[in-house]
Amino acid sequence: MRPLRFDGWIAGIGTTSGTRVVLGHWARSPFGPFSDVMVESADGHRLLLAPSRETADFVASTYVFDEIRVVPVRVRVTGRRHWAVSATPLELGFRTGRRNPAGLALRAVPGLIATRPGWIALWDRPARLLLGAHTHGSARPGRHQWYGARDLHPVTSATATYQGAGLGALAPVEPPVRFGFGSTPRGPCVVRVTTSVAVEQGRSRTGAVS
Repeated sequence: MRPLRFDGWIAGIGTTSGTRVVLGHWARSPFGPFSDVMVESADGHRLLLAPSRETADFVASTYVFDEIRVVPVRVRVTGRRHWAVSATPLELGFRTGRRNPAGLALRAVPGLIATRPGWIALWDRPARLLLGAHTHGSARPGRHQWYGARDLHPVTSATATYQGAGLGALAPVEPPVRFGFGSTPRGPCVVRVTTSVAVEQGRSRTGAVS
């Protein structure tokens, strides 16, 4: 397998309307810097918003969606605490707070260790019990992912609209999102993460058999 590395942040946010949003904001990736948004509505419809056909094909070959749209995805972070996300038809703004005990624990692990598959696999069960999230697994044939979490900040407030309609106040990410093999943490948060995606030999980055 050929590991592809994505370094950046994942934000998981729930709303009182039942809509859940997962933002991937990648500073470094095989596709260069980019951001993508996964949205699951209260009725279970899973939507991917990605900035290019290449990134959309890659994400869709790694996770599972009912609908895929290629749209501009813009993310602005001000003062490290204020996030603004625009990805038509979604508009999202949220604020993060200080590190909680989970964030302090993740920060204490050296980066070279935190991103190793063996270490990540070791923490899968504790992460499921404490946060409700897996650290490694697979949702699609020919792919396996490892999430090397390195920091965590809780989301303390958020506003979101979809097609101009408000989605309600900030809420836990419940029920768990169903894009991949495991959800984001139940508590809304932003996780600093290095994600490794192993692609089976004979498949392209977008999932096609070569």
